[in-house]
Amino acid sequence: MTPTRHQTDSAVRRLEALGLELPPVRPSSKYDNHRRVDSSIHVAGQLPFKDDELLGQGVLGRDVDLDTGRELARHAALNALAVAAEALGDLDRVRIVQMLVFVASTPEFGLQSKVADAASDLLLDVLQENGRHARTAIGVASLPLNTPVEIQMICTAA
Repeated sequence: MTPTRHQTDSAVRRLEALGLELPPVRPSSKYDNHRRVDSSIHVAGQLPFKDDELLGQGVLGRDVDLDTGRELARHAALNALAVAAEALGDLDRVRIVQMLVFVASTPEFGLQSKVADAASDLLLDVLQENGRHARTAIGVASLPLNTPVEIQMICTAA
């Protein structure tokens, strides 16, 4: 049974009820994973890494099917949540303002929003109303490391 958005009292418990946990945030020597500007936290683009392994490569509409793209988007969103939680010190303090979802896809693919929906659903399941956000889903020719999905977020403290 999938938990509803109101079954548990904390974001961490809702995440655990989904069988997930926040991954560790790996620092970069080239850029900051997040940057605070006034009350906003800008989360750098996150790829679908798990345990230092990129979970998929290719282009939607050619090498990657919709379901796989959705799962990769969900994992990239989980990584972005981990960065936001680190920036604010607590997952329960995270409020998503905007999410940008980049989808490497063929020109005729046209289902970028369906890929992004999986990431939006995760944010709403875990953060409930604090996960509601403005969103843009963009089809692009390619992404770093040939990943199918990259997610960038802007957050604030709840």
